[in-house]
Amino acid sequence: MTIRLVVADDHPVVLEGLVRIFEMQRDFEIVGTARDGDEALRVVRQVLPDVLVLDLRMPGKNGIEVMREFRRDGFAPRVVVLTAVHGEDVIEAIRLGAKGVVLKETATRLLLRCVREVHAGRKWLERSVAMQTVDVLLHRYDTTRTVAASLTPRELEVARFVADGLHSKAVAAKLEISEGTAKLHLHNVYKKLGVGGRVALAVYMHGRGLD
Repeated sequence: MTIRLVVADDHPVVLEGLVRIFEMQRDFEIVGTARDGDEALRVVRQVLPDVLVLDLRMPGKNGIEVMREFRRDGFAPRVVVLTAVHGEDVIEAIRLGAKGVVLKETATRLLLRCVREVHAGRKWLERSVAMQTVDVLLHRYDTTRTVAASLTPRELEVARFVADGLHSKAVAAKLEISEGTAKLHLHNVYKKLGVGGRVALAVYMHGRGLD
């Protein structure tokens, strides 16, 4: 069975190298390429590949934004993320549905195996990526415990609602408290977390997996 691929990477040399690697294999067919996120979205929607090999760092829409747009559309191609970075971006890609994650310096045979595994309906996470991901998640867990200990349960509820974009009046209605009380809780949250406003709070909460 031929595996139909779209490969997206902004670096021309890397993109050409990836295409050659896959074209040398009898079970792969390149049905499209892209050098930025917008082109990746357009090509994938047009050709409907079996697997999308997606670089996370691209101009315009990056790989994360591409995956978010697919999710909003209700369209979920099988995605293998190709990246030179670890950490939060990888975790977000997995959360958005990436089935495989491979580092750019990975040996060719592992990349090919990853794509084949993903096409077969399985998941692939390179060992070094897995270890880095565990480290990030453990740090998140420790941070969550620290924040949870510093905020009261009600302050944490208010912080989450505000991070979701709700204003004080809407937060008060959801929690069945007065708007003034909601604002007081929010003031305490800002002070305890050392953030200067709603946007900073949303970034803080999301970055630590608290939203």
